[in-house]
Amino acid sequence: MRSARMGQPARKRRHSASSATEADVLIVGGGPPGLAAAIYLGRFRHRVVVVDAGESRAMLIAQSRNCPGFPEGISGPDLLQRLSSQAAKFGATLVHDQASSVEPTVGGFGAETNGGRIVARKVFLATGIVDVVPAIPSLREAIARGSVRLCPVCDGYEVIDRKVAVIGHEARVLREALFLKQYTQHVTMLARYLPDFSASTRRVAMEENIAVCDAFKKFVPTDSGYQAILKDGEVRHFDVIYPAMGCQVRSELALAMGIKCCDEGYVVVDKHQRTSVEGVYAIGDLVKALNQIAVAFGQAAIAATDVHNDLALGYE
Repeated sequence: MRSARMGQPARKRRHSASSATEADVLIVGGGPPGLAAAIYLGRFRHRVVVVDAGESRAMLIAQSRNCPGFPEGISGPDLLQRLSSQAAKFGATLVHDQASSVEPTVGGFGAETNGGRIVARKVFLATGIVDVVPAIPSLREAIARGSVRLCPVCDGYEVIDRKVAVIGHEARVLREALFLKQYTQHVTMLARYLPDFSASTRRVAMEENIAVCDAFKKFVPTDSGYQAILKDGEVRHFDVIYPAMGCQVRSELALAMGIKCCDEGYVVVDKHQRTSVEGVYAIGDLVKALNQIAVAFGQAAIAATDVHNDLALGYE
């Protein structure tokens, strides 16, 4: 991610004899939590390097009206650009690169990237998650126009009284369908095969007036949403599709470092966002919590303040 520099320029990389970039804190991941942490740490006057591969989940947000302070809404790319500019203004170095490994060294950690080695006293992991979605034609375009949505907590308000389809794994589908019923009475659960939903799930759906559509075959995009084509040829129109198929946690770096993760792959942290490896913190969707930008900001503030308190006495 490129950073727009406003006011005070971002600090230049400092090089040791081995040409490694030196920092007090290395942040892996340039999404909202990583950039928020960089802002806090920069204002605490620490040397911060953010390594960002440009794959933040926030890049998919067409317009969020759930982000505090933006009542008219803000797009994910716009929010990331503002956060990048703010982090750069307070001295953070933002590097568009991929961290292939992070390992303990004497006095801290060493990270290998395509652009070279970075050494830091502390590390923040903010690598996030990737949503699992079914085969939906023109997916990115559909997300941009709001025909496919990934988070009912974020944008259920935006689908009031619209025709919504939820597709995915049984328990997740039912949970999201029930949640969406507070916004619209037109909720349908899609199943690829008749056995996909158990009798108990179907009973709850019937009691809550949630439609169940069996033998779903494929989606066909339209100007106002998607058509769901069933295997018997029947066609149903939906304004919005919600995939409820879970996510893949980007915890590869954490696992390679021997950091404790839960069975689902989320990094386990304490109340200060510290991981099981001393000096390493985890924030954002990488941690099992409510996957919200506001939550990520709070985690970033907590972790950054804890690191500052730890480093303050030895800060140069």
